Amino acid sequence: MKYSGSREPNLGVLKELQKCHLVNVPFENLDIHDNIPIELSTERIFDKIVNRNRGGFCYELNGLFYELLVALNFDVKRVSARVYDQNGSYGKEFDHLAIIVSINNTEYLSDVGFGDFTFEPLRLEMNKLQKDEREEYVIDKWDDMYFRVNKIKNAQPQPVYIFSLIGREFREFKEMCVYHQTSPESHFTSKRLISLPTENGRITITGNQLKITELEFTTETEIKSELEFDTYLLNSFNIEK
Repeated sequence: MKYSGSREPNLGVLKELQKCHLVNVPFENLDIHDNIPIELSTERIFDKIVNRNRGGFCYELNGLFYELLVALNFDVKRVSARVYDQNGSYGKEFDHLAIIVSINNTEYLSDVGFGDFTFEPLRLEMNKLQKDEREEYVIDKWDDMYFRVNKIKNAQPQPVYIFSLIGREFREFKEMCVYHQTSPESHFTSKRLISLPTENGRITITGNQLKITELEFTTETEIKSELEFDTYLLNSFNIEK
């Protein structure tokens, strides 16, 4: 799926751009495990993703998507989000970079850098069920400063992250970008990860496990060597290292 439609800064175009990005650009942390520093440089990120056909994590993916939306004259800002963890708490400020887009005086949360997440922008409308082609979501108020986005699982809301509407500069995410590349407490440093939605599911490598979901069926395969890993990267993600 490649985008070749209108360049007008409207909701329909935003929806198409977001989905096209998600199905073409994988969420991945391979540079971290190859000891290649990730810098908040638009030029370097553009070269990595566009010229070298790679993916990235939130600071790279949403960072570059933000620049695309600016170039197309969308009213857009970067915002800081704090990701929910299994201990019931949220990460530090600048834990995640997300995007807020304003269209006809309505704000939308747009995010192409969170892996298995919404295919469409989410309208900032409180406590209303919103559906994309695969999942259901609800945004609510967490406190006076933060909104919370929840994914609905088994009819129950599961927190994903909280975010504020304060516009941020790219450089403000630098400290947490370094943290997620270097800290043993960051989940990005524990295992290699690459993931991409497919027409009927998703394909993901976590560590040395290949997981393929198609409709309701899931298969898991152990990757036994670096040669196998590189072969899966090429065949499944079109990445040649």
